[in-house]
Amino acid sequence: MIRINLLPFRAARAKENIRRQVSIFLLLLVFVSLTMTYIKIYFDKEVKRLEDDINQLNVQIKEYKARADEVTAIEKELAILDQKLNAVRSLESMRKEPVILLDAMTRLLVPEQMWITYLQTSDSVVTLRGIAFDNRTVADFMTNLEKSSLFKSVDLQMLQMQDIKDIKVKTFELVSNKAPRS
Repeated sequence: MIRINLLPFRAARAKENIRRQVSIFLLLLVFVSLTMTYIKIYFDKEVKRLEDDINQLNVQIKEYKARADEVTAIEKELAILDQKLNAVRSLESMRKEPVILLDAMTRLLVPEQMWITYLQTSDSVVTLRGIAFDNRTVADFMTNLEKSSLFKSVDLQMLQMQDIKDIKVKTFELVSNKAPRS
């Protein structure tokens, strides 16, 4: 009977399988290593790019913050200037009022019969104190004030007799509401 030894063939096939598996394992290990290296390089570049973007954005934020601070300072200055301009406009509009009031007072006085000794004005009220020779003069002056377009109502607060250098005169105090400006 002829005997055939198949062991060396099986042993050679087993060695070939082991060599093939080791080769596949090593190639797989090299492939995984190359892939991991590529991924690491890619993500390192991506991280570097994102860090550069962040740094650039931080620089822009600082620049825009400085500009925003400048704008805020300019807005504050503009608000202050607006307040000053409004004050100037208010003063400009009110500049003529005392002149008009004094002119009206001189026109409304009873000539050579009375004198105004005190004049105080506010936004809506005028207070007058003066001296007159008689009650009729004070009444005529009050009538003149009421007829004027500058005053709404006139109230007599005080009327007293007083001696000034042996002359009997009447001292008076009037409070009047200003007419609304048109």
